[in-house]
Parts: sequence; structure tokens; C-alpha cells
Amino acid sequence: MSLYNDKRIAWLKRVFPEGTRICLEKMVDDPYPVEPNTLGTVDHVDDAGTIHCNFDNGRSLGVIYGVDKFHIVREGE
Repeated sequence: MSLYNDKRIAWLKRVFPEGTRICLEKMVDDPYPVEPNTLGTVDHVDDAGTIHCNFDNGRSLGVIYGVDKFHIVREGE
């Protein structure tokens, strides 16, 4: 079940295309969260709106926009 409607999912796919770099600030409600300040690369956004990432520490996990705290990393940051 998705937290988002089709318009919101399409928006997420535009804003977070494959290859987008993010920095995870905090994961909410995950028993084994990725550590804060871990960088990762977006693999894809699924049809439920989950942003699946490959993190630099070797973990792969989905983050939820509006629930988990993260931001896009721009070149030079």
C-alpha cells in the first residue's frame, strides 16, 4: 500500500532519478537503520513511492520521503 497518489509518485521519480546522491540524516521506524550522515545513491523509486538506495557503507535500503530525514547532495557539498 502506498502513502502517495500517482501524481506524488511521478514527482518522486522526477526529483530522485537513478544516480541521485543523498545524505541520510535519520531513519524513522526501522529496527536496523542506516547510520546518520551516510551517503547513498538512488537506485530507483518504486510504484509505492519508496526511494531505494545503495549506501556507501554497503547497505541497500529504501527510504520514505516525508518520513525518513535525508537530502540531495549537490556536487561540491
